Amino acid sequence: MNIGGQHLDNELIAQLITDIRQKKELRSLSREFVQEQLLLFLEREPKMLHFLLQNPSSRAERYKQIVKELRKRLRRAYGLFRWDEELHKRQQLVEELVMKKPQNWKKLVGQVLATHASTQERLSFFEHLYRQIFAITGKPKRIIDLGCGLHPYAIPFMKLKTLEYFAYDLSEEELQTLEQFFAFLHTKNPQFQGHAAILDLFHWQKLKHLKNADVCFLFKMTDVLDRGKGHKVTEAVLREVSARFVVVSFPTKTMSGKRMNYPKRKWMELLCNRLGYPFTVLQFPDEVFYVIEKKMVS
Repeated sequence: MNIGGQHLDNELIAQLITDIRQKKELRSLSREFVQEQLLLFLEREPKMLHFLLQNPSSRAERYKQIVKELRKRLRRAYGLFRWDEELHKRQQLVEELVMKKPQNWKKLVGQVLATHASTQERLSFFEHLYRQIFAITGKPKRIIDLGCGLHPYAIPFMKLKTLEYFAYDLSEEELQTLEQFFAFLHTKNPQFQGHAAILDLFHWQKLKHLKNADVCFLFKMTDVLDRGKGHKVTEAVLREVSARFVVVSFPTKTMSGKRMNYPKRKWMELLCNRLGYPFTVLQFPDEVFYVIEKKMVS
């Protein structure tokens, strides 16, 4: 494989990917995605590439630095702190749903949502949130969920009889479990169809190839997308996704748990005004939601 005019052995790339993914919080990332980020890093860091070519041994200091740096970047950029224990617990709960089909299955769904902080916070207001959103958008029949995380497990709270749901994220294992959940929901309601697939939002150009939707969810993703470098990626995603409405959310607390003085995002409001997209702000204790209306999708 060529990088910056230099040939890098495929076996070496495969070994680097394996070593990077040894950390349990990174194992759920697809090898293809890690490879893409690795090649991008080496292309932007020619000195690292040069040292790696000079001494490709996994015991070499530069090799270890590359592995360490990639792990750090992946954790920081994508918030990948999904420990094996949490994933295993979700898999067990979904397996119980699928195999036993208990009458109190919604209680198990709540337990799945409680395994992650963001969805746990929303448990107290999910139904109220969707009532408010759908009062603006109308009841959607097709939804896109970008950077979905565990949010699709909240579908029962949406109370939509006819629904096609497209969930996109980076974790293969999470999406496999989600596919099982979608299959279960279909048995409960044949008018529901769910699809889960890997999608890297930094390749926002791919969004134009997705099916048109009534609503797109983009919950707590803008910081990940923009990485403190303006808001061009968020704007591109907002422009390219084929949905009449896009619902963007932001936390109202800092990472330390301190409440923000200005929970609304003025830049989002200015962006929407510039693009000519009307918006409505919905405020909840730990999260603020912008329901943004785009032009009709043809």
